[in-house]
Amino acid sequence: MAVPSATCRMLSTSGILGYGFPESSLERGMDRGIHMLGVDGGSTDPGPHYLGSGKTLNSRRAMRRDLQLMLRAARKHGVPLVIGTCGGAGGAPHVAMTADIVRALAAEDGLHFRLATIEAEQDKQVLKRAHDDGRMARLPGGPVPDPAAIERSERVVAMMGPEPIAAALDGGAEVVLAGRSSDPAPWAALAMRNGLPPAPAWYAGKMLECGATPAVPKGHDCLLVDVDGDGVVLEPAAPERRCTPSSVANHSLHENPSPCIHVEPGGILDTTDCLFEAVSDRAVRVSGMTWQPQPYTVKLEGAELAGYRAITVCGTRDPLLIATRDDFLTRVRDAVAQKAAALGVEPDEYRLIIRRYGVDGVMGAAEPLRNASPHEIGFVIEVVASDQETADSVLALARVTMLHTDFPGRLCREGNMAFPYSPSDISTGPVYRFSVFQTMALDDPLAPFPIHYEDL
Repeated sequence: MAVPSATCRMLSTSGILGYGFPESSLERGMDRGIHMLGVDGGSTDPGPHYLGSGKTLNSRRAMRRDLQLMLRAARKHGVPLVIGTCGGAGGAPHVAMTADIVRALAAEDGLHFRLATIEAEQDKQVLKRAHDDGRMARLPGGPVPDPAAIERSERVVAMMGPEPIAAALDGGAEVVLAGRSSDPAPWAALAMRNGLPPAPAWYAGKMLECGATPAVPKGHDCLLVDVDGDGVVLEPAAPERRCTPSSVANHSLHENPSPCIHVEPGGILDTTDCLFEAVSDRAVRVSGMTWQPQPYTVKLEGAELAGYRAITVCGTRDPLLIATRDDFLTRVRDAVAQKAAALGVEPDEYRLIIRRYGVDGVMGAAEPLRNASPHEIGFVIEVVASDQETADSVLALARVTMLHTDFPGRLCREGNMAFPYSPSDISTGPVYRFSVFQTMALDDPLAPFPIHYEDL
């Protein structure tokens, strides 16, 4: 274990590995004498596709660029580098790809260090036993825990807390690549390992997980955070950015059902009484956060195959069509159903979704201005079916039906829609949906997260 210290200084490069950051900001931050360099690697924000497919959120090229700069800086200054939720979703293929990049970069640059990879993908049989033992609980708004859903999932990950990361550092790791983890966990791990209290440690992580987002102007950039026993001080590494009490307070409200109560593995971070004070024209101190220990639980995330998708994009400026758009789309749907049935495809074998941008494409049924009169409408037409061939076939019918369906007063006899692409129809492949979204109680925060070491 590290020797307890009065303060701890950590640097985050951006919101997610592969988003990019200015190299000059990294250099300035490293020169400030930090204890850890890190970046969050993923999120559920992009939806279930990356967890289900095993693909990474950002490109290999983008992650490689960020990792090379960070590896060089961390080894030059002799500080640990920690990546949470590798590859966007933190499953086995995501950690493996990130580790592959790190190994290649170490060989290319002649770097030598101890690498730790931490698994977060869970064995389905172990999860089903945990369900049978009553150790799973439903999240608000989430599905009821179901062993069948676990079995259907392509993969299920558990969101680790700081303990596995701290254990990897205790094992001598100089670079840690973690599977799915709570976004603040990498920084909370280092701060608590250095003897600092959980409340400011977790709060520091909540700020660092998004890079310089607590600063203005917004941008993908580096953030420095100092942690002490009573609070944290935030300062962007780039001189053109600054943290203000307003910008930091605003950021503290993000990604949470409650603006003040943040549930994490092993406890609750309560920011109700936080005080935001400017300590310079670029730095802000936050104090008053508290930590309430709770029974230890981790969140489970699983994704299952829901079908295959095909889409097309088109638009119209025809005022007569726009004025009768609801009736027009009803006729389109009816005609597609008849044509699909002629191909042997029944209505329950596919879903036809038509999004209307300029009307209610963003908010759907919650759109308050849905009766406004747009001058043009953009349509994203989607078909999901059990196989790609069916999705493609029905999508082609929908595309031509949108193009040629009649409406009152129609003058154009060639086509109703403008299509920006040729080919107009795009097969997007497998569609995934979240199938497991619940918590699991743990007796040992390390047990579901094996750590593997290798010396490079």
